[in-house]
Amino acid sequence: MSENKYERIGKELIQIIGEDNIESYVHCATRLRFSVKDRKKIDDEAIEKIDEVKGVFYNAGQYQVILGTGTVNKVYSALRGGRPDEEEEQESSSSNKEKGIRRAVRTLADIFIPIIPIIAATGLFLGLKGVLTSDAFLGLIGKSIEDIPEYLLTLISVLTDTAFAFLPALICWSAFRKFGGMPVIGFVLGLMLVSPSLPNAYAVADINSGVEPIIAFGFIPIVGYQGSVLTALVVGFFGAKLERKLRAVMPNALDLIFTPFFVLLSMMITGLLILGPLLHFLEAGLVAVVIQLIDIPLGIGGLLIGFIYPLAVMTGMHHLFIMIETTMLANTGFNPLITLCAMYGFANAGTCLGITVKAKKSTVKVTGASATATQLLGVSEPALFGVVMRYSTKPLYVMIACSAVGGAILSLLNVQANSYGLAVVLSPLMYIYDWSQLLAYLVVSVIIFVAAFVITYLFAVPKEVMVEDEEVKVRNVG
Repeated sequence: MSENKYERIGKELIQIIGEDNIESYVHCATRLRFSVKDRKKIDDEAIEKIDEVKGVFYNAGQYQVILGTGTVNKVYSALRGGRPDEEEEQESSSSNKEKGIRRAVRTLADIFIPIIPIIAATGLFLGLKGVLTSDAFLGLIGKSIEDIPEYLLTLISVLTDTAFAFLPALICWSAFRKFGGMPVIGFVLGLMLVSPSLPNAYAVADINSGVEPIIAFGFIPIVGYQGSVLTALVVGFFGAKLERKLRAVMPNALDLIFTPFFVLLSMMITGLLILGPLLHFLEAGLVAVVIQLIDIPLGIGGLLIGFIYPLAVMTGMHHLFIMIETTMLANTGFNPLITLCAMYGFANAGTCLGITVKAKKSTVKVTGASATATQLLGVSEPALFGVVMRYSTKPLYVMIACSAVGGAILSLLNVQANSYGLAVVLSPLMYIYDWSQLLAYLVVSVIIFVAAFVITYLFAVPKEVMVEDEEVKVRNVG
């Protein structure tokens, strides 16, 4: 029954867009992206009336239909007859139209999006660990940390430590998948970067641990690359490219064994002796720059990030933040960046709701109510493109200003998450590790949401939405 529903949605989309008008199509986390020959032939209102469609917009040469997480995968699968994604689909002409930094950011998103659920789940485990092992909670039940059995602490550590301990393996796996290599080779290559035989990177960084790097050739330090996102990313890229080139020339009888052999051997040496040491300093510098920006006094750093992030979402550049957040989490255990960006979701929801409540146009009320609910669940495009930006720039200014102010306040309060991947109503779960952090985040979030709603309602509702639909006028007259 549900499969028929997604097939019907796909057929209606193809019919309205025009089969002859479609060059190719791909999908991201929330949207179907159609590369079309003539955008003017598409009836936006007809598309928006299709079941499960939450909005449409045209950007970077692509006609994008917002369906939301989960739904977009099912509709895409139905359109392709149930077949899984293929590499040639990922490299379709719609992707090739994105050039330069846009294409680089899209590539990063394709690599990091598959591992976001794992990092988000780990963040929840860390938060629960912080609550359950805190002195305050244990005191309520008359216990202390010494009363918790060692086996239970070990099992909790397995839940909280595994994803970050083997993060390079996850990234290499995803990079190989994106660039056309065999994912299992990428996974093993990533495991080599954090092999137990190597000095642990975190232990080496701790001057009190007594662990020193192994020195090769008298000057090259060899360590594990626990938490090194950039090293895993670059090694995965070059490893996948090397595998594809080797398979093109390797005799079929030798391909099964010798292609993985040469890829793993060459990339292990390259990663540990050349790329790793060089990229480690670059990655550390990137984290230092972002931290310095966040730490600009008087909340100015948070103000800037809160201002920039909505603009990044509008241009698709926000996926670049994922790599930086992953690096910060792996190196520090905290993610203040997502905290400062998160106010965008509350500001966008409040602005959208302000327009929805005051609007007289019935289609805006229906679309706005759905878009507000969707934004509160973490998908921002229906509210941003379908309501906030659709009729006037005033609501956009209000939303950006509220996002910026929220970022400034949270920066002053030094609030920071311990995960990522959870947005708006679910985002407080990233702060349950500390009650003061959770309370501060909740208070600021509510203030920003209410402020965006009130300011929009009073001063920024577009005139176009204050005009009743013709059928409503006729009904009222009658």
